[in-house]
Amino acid sequence: MPKGEGKVVSTNKKANHDYFIEQTYETGMVLQGTEIKSIRGGRVNLKDSFARVQNGEVFLHNLHISPYEQGNRYNHDPLRTRKLLLHRKQINQLIGLTKEEGYALVPLKIYLKNGYAKLLLGLGKGKKKYDKREDLKKKEAKRDIERAFRERQKG
Repeated sequence: MPKGEGKVVSTNKKANHDYFIEQTYETGMVLQGTEIKSIRGGRVNLKDSFARVQNGEVFLHNLHISPYEQGNRYNHDPLRTRKLLLHRKQINQLIGLTKEEGYALVPLKIYLKNGYAKLLLGLGKGKKKYDKREDLKKKEAKRDIERAFRERQKG
């Protein structure tokens, strides 16, 4: 199965609005007991999460995985820092790339692949305000064209 494919559980819609995504990496996550059950139930939020390289390892911060309902005392802290699993070569590459000005590691989506929860991590360069406006204009123009085309098909 190619990178980024599987049953999508959660996507980060703001990522493409705020960043130019230049590269993507498929990573595994170190999870505790009931976290995978919450992820399978779709109770995960990527909104304000980000990744950071620390001590030669990649960690995911601010990923909110809701506590599992039947988990009682085995539940976990919803916002704990989670380790991401990457090859050493990829981590070394990320260390070099994130030291450049304006680059960040942005989680794009969480999906289930062969029974494992995977995270699609993007290397993004921050967009300026005028870039965001330009994207909105393109999106609106595309929507208008499709709407006109649909009207033409009907009539």
